[in-house]
Amino acid sequence: MKKVLSIIAVAAMTTAFVSCGPSKEEMEKRKQLQEDSIAAVEKAKQDSAAAVAAEAEKAAMEMNAKHMADSTHMADSIAAASKKGGKKH
Repeated sequence: MKKVLSIIAVAAMTTAFVSCGPSKEEMEKRKQLQEDSIAAVEKAKQDSAAAVAAEAEKAAMEMNAKHMADSTHMADSIAAASKKGGKKH
């Protein structure tokens, strides 16, 4: 009698456990949400990397323009000094 009651109790608990779990649709929806989340993170990483590359390119262009302006200024200064004749001792 105790064995029969134990078997019935185990069967009832197993049935309750299985019936309370998520359905196949819920599991697929959860999996799809997880894949969407992973895709969003990957896109954010790519966008971030592209933004960093664009910022680095912008900084390089600004630095190049500054070097060209400095070089032009130096050349103009040298040309102006040579026209004046420079200092005579």
